[in-house]
Amino acid sequence: MAPMSLHRLAKAALAAGVLAGLAAAPASAAAAAPSTLPADQYTLTANYNQFDAVNSALVSKLGTAAVHTVMENANHDRTALPSSFSVAGLETGFRFDSGDNSDCTNYPQGITTSRDAVGTANGGNYDGHQLIAVSWYTKDGCDGGQQRSRITLVDWDADYPNAYRKILLVEPTGTADAPNFKDIPIHAGGMSWYGDYLYVADTGKGMRVFDMRKILKTNTGGTADQIGQSGSTYYAHNYAYVLPQVGTISSKTTSGTNLAWSSISLDRVSKSIVMTEYTCSSGCTDYPNRAPRAIRYPFASAGTFAATTTASQALQLPWYKLNGVASHNGRWWFQSSGSKQLYYWKPSAASQTFSWVSSGESISYWEDDTAADLLWTLQEGAGNRNVFAVTQATYGGG
Repeated sequence: MAPMSLHRLAKAALAAGVLAGLAAAPASAAAAAPSTLPADQYTLTANYNQFDAVNSALVSKLGTAAVHTVMENANHDRTALPSSFSVAGLETGFRFDSGDNSDCTNYPQGITTSRDAVGTANGGNYDGHQLIAVSWYTKDGCDGGQQRSRITLVDWDADYPNAYRKILLVEPTGTADAPNFKDIPIHAGGMSWYGDYLYVADTGKGMRVFDMRKILKTNTGGTADQIGQSGSTYYAHNYAYVLPQVGTISSKTTSGTNLAWSSISLDRVSKSIVMTEYTCSSGCTDYPNRAPRAIRYPFASAGTFAATTTASQALQLPWYKLNGVASHNGRWWFQSSGSKQLYYWKPSAASQTFSWVSSGESISYWEDDTAADLLWTLQEGAGNRNVFAVTQATYGGG
């Protein structure tokens, strides 16, 4: 039985009439298609052991919490999508609680799921839970700069409460004799979960790597601005759990400008991560003014990136202000927040353009053996943070 069909929240959403948008998505005339770039110009350098000594010491001092333990202590309740929300092909979804939905200092960005991590086996469960994971960045005040980042693990299984838990992302510091950690002030614009490793986009550099088996327990006391060790106690802005970085995936481009890692997504079929860039055609001051690219990087046979990885596919894209990308079985989707459009393309065919939501962010492909495959995505705008899934076939997927 498909876990999605069991979910109480999905049933509530259906009863509320959320699926008013199930008619076929309106597509505009065929648009320009991406063009091929030399893939060998794009490489990654991977280091999964960058912080081993300090992380081992932190584990000894703080102890770890398994994912199932974190979810047993989930302390926020998600809510149903509003009845007014409608998008073609809508299958299901949720909102965060009222505080997180309206918070002007924290913004959701990336999305991935336990289906990315483990596939469809055992109902897509990781450590006994079917999960939606969302990355966030935190600002120093509503109009401040980026200060730190976190993830949210959301239970998506009828066997568990409709709950979620926040986990702070941290970078290990210090030494094995004096281990510590600090905030990671990145945009966290995209996120992919593959096996035990969580990959988070770091805009100008590549990806940071985290190990979901190494969630640390921290003291929820102290002050809201307190991070790291104080005496014999470790604090983390009142968070009970932190996820320390274990390594770095560094990006290099041998021709042209460096990549802007705006969003990433997992392609389980080709065992790769795809990325895309947020750029403008002209007039932007905070983002590049040039055509964006999409690059595919394959995992090695071990399920991690090799010490050096060369891209297996590189594309020049005809669209701009891209916040989301997904690829599955040779097909591509790109989401433009600036144009409120979702683009679908597969090689040797014209692209298609569909009307889409405002403030759209990352995309994650949800494989399902017993029901329709889905595209999970979310909106970042305060007061309108809908996290939802649409049938991929509605958007050109077939």
